[in-house]
Amino acid sequence: MGMMKEFKDFAMRGNVMDMAVGIIIGGAFTPIVKSLVDDILMPVIGKLTGGVDFGKLVLTLVEPIKDAEGKITDPGVVLGYGKFINATFTFIIVAFAVFMLIKAMNAVKQKEAPAPAAAPTTKDCGSCCMPIPVKASKCGHCTSAA
Repeated sequence: MGMMKEFKDFAMRGNVMDMAVGIIIGGAFTPIVKSLVDDILMPVIGKLTGGVDFGKLVLTLVEPIKDAEGKITDPGVVLGYGKFINATFTFIIVAFAVFMLIKAMNAVKQKEAPAPAAAPTTKDCGSCCMPIPVKASKCGHCTSAA
């Protein structure tokens, strides 16, 4: 039973729950960012670059093999670097969105008041300037009245 209680304590700890919420929100946020990149930004960037659709950019390493009827029997080998460009844009947008979110949260978060200074525990002797306890009636160094 001890291990179950230990696991429950671990799972219910605040940072684990915060991480779980972050993962769930991140999963829900992913399709929104993907749509923003694929449906809004990439067409604009494609238009600015002369109608290029980055998702379709590939580098063919081995041409596909076709039979006599024109059917592809071996698909060949291609590097889809355009999809990598799209994924990079998506990452940059997500990173920027997370940065802006954290920046906004930090601006809203009230700054914590500094802790009050602790009361001094020593004072300087008026005769020899050595530190002595605040409650002392005589200096332990020069024996003068404090």
